[in-house]
Amino acid sequence: MDLIAKGIALAGCAIGAGLALIAGIGPGIGEGNAVAKALEAIGRQPECKGSVTSTMLLGCAVAETTGIYGFVTGLLLIFVAPGMFMDYLA
Repeated sequence: MDLIAKGIALAGCAIGAGLALIAGIGPGIGEGNAVAKALEAIGRQPECKGSVTSTMLLGCAVAETTGIYGFVTGLLLIFVAPGMFMDYLA
């Protein structure tokens, strides 16, 4: 019975880590769209290059934090949580 509980806990950590790392897809798509629209805006009005570029970089930095949160959550589920669950089940 104890072995089944440990297996379920480890499987839950692995599945959760995989789902958390999927969070990196959203920022990649969002940042790609932001850069595409910024380049389109610069192409239409080249004199606004500085303000468009700085706003785009700030937006990309904010969007990237979502991916970093997912990455950190995945790492915690891979390396920290299994040890905590094994201590709890023991």
